[in-house]
Amino acid sequence: MFQQDSLSNPVLACGHCAEYDLVSRRDFLAGSLKSAATLLFANSIVALPGWMPRLTLADPHVGPRGDTLVCVFLRGGADGLNVVVPHGDDGYYRRRPTIGIARPDDNSAEARTLDLDGFFGLHPVLEPLTQIYRAGDLALVQATGAPDETRSHFEAMALMERGAAVNDYTGWLARHLASLDTGNHSPLRAVGLGDFLPASLTGTVSATALQSIAEYHLQGRDERVGEMQALLQALYTQGDDMLAMTAEQTFAAIEVLSKIDMTTYQPRGRAYPEQDFGLAMQMVAQLIHADVGVEVACVDLGGWDTHVAQGSGQGQMANLLTTLGQGLAAFYEDLQAKMDSVTVVVMSEFGRRLQENGSLGTDHGHGNMMMVLGGGVNGGRVFARWPGLADEQLVGPGDLAITTDYRDVLGELIAKRLNNPRLEEVFPGYTVNEIGLAVPRG
Repeated sequence: MFQQDSLSNPVLACGHCAEYDLVSRRDFLAGSLKSAATLLFANSIVALPGWMPRLTLADPHVGPRGDTLVCVFLRGGADGLNVVVPHGDDGYYRRRPTIGIARPDDNSAEARTLDLDGFFGLHPVLEPLTQIYRAGDLALVQATGAPDETRSHFEAMALMERGAAVNDYTGWLARHLASLDTGNHSPLRAVGLGDFLPASLTGTVSATALQSIAEYHLQGRDERVGEMQALLQALYTQGDDMLAMTAEQTFAAIEVLSKIDMTTYQPRGRAYPEQDFGLAMQMVAQLIHADVGVEVACVDLGGWDTHVAQGSGQGQMANLLTTLGQGLAAFYEDLQAKMDSVTVVVMSEFGRRLQENGSLGTDHGHGNMMMVLGGGVNGGRVFARWPGLADEQLVGPGDLAITTDYRDVLGELIAKRLNNPRLEEVFPGYTVNEIGLAVPRG
């Protein structure tokens, strides 16, 4: 499982998934040349080395700008069965006698599923999302995910963020941006709220790792701003084209940020959670309010690798879901007047095993859930071709089957809400099958 360090960044803490450690933001921002150089290279993504296979894009589609897309990635493999709970399937309770979320009509339970449609419901701590669901601005997709069957975090995240593309190492969001010319040349067209850009933004279109710059620029550290600019300027003058492009992108982003007063910002609604996720969602909302040209923003929330002591209505996963639900609700309320042109999608690299394990947690699985929030969503509905949870209906070692490819969800949003018809370039080799999730932009 993951534990949180003092800055709420996920760090690996168990032997089940000894694949990676994440550097804390404190270490990253230690003030050394190494940190600034790391920021520099992470800040702007340019063309990959020539030996790497990649997709050759045709001339981009020229069209109007669509929604701002906010991608929330739950890193660690979130247990979708305890998020969008299939309380109408008896198999769920047979396999989860301890960590299952009680049925809505179970009066003996302190925490019960929040019923949505008589079969599916939400985890009880996600109550802030129920009003958005009832308003028709939240849709849920169950039994969804990527076609690969890997249980490796690294492999699953890499494949999902590449759009499951074969022989292409660019990200699906980068390909979307590269194939759509909206006439927007903002240095903040694509941002990642974190120290490093997610793989989904890796490609030929420049993107900015915003939180690292913000740490220097927006925390009253004027001397650190000057230090970073001096270091970037030194690298810029070395004559390397890639470094020059990166430095220019960084300077441009700092210039835009300098014109936004983020220190006295007051959300239009409930307060954001004080953890990193809430602060990141607030920053995205601030940028959207400021109209600085953000088309895509990526936010991570880690800690979902719940092998041990996952909990049910309370506990480790409930705490994460509380942060997620409150952060999404605060974002929705903050941008209420703009939500007709904002879409939020929540995903994770894979789901968890149906059967709870001996440590009262869940192991790596397959099928999962997704959330889509926004004014252009056919919400108030759970989209699911439910495969069932009987033994003969499970796949692999006992996992929820996938009946909706995650690219169908993303592809429909790209076509209908982001005004990009070139899905064959965003998801090469795959034909998107729309599920009726999104309303076409007028």
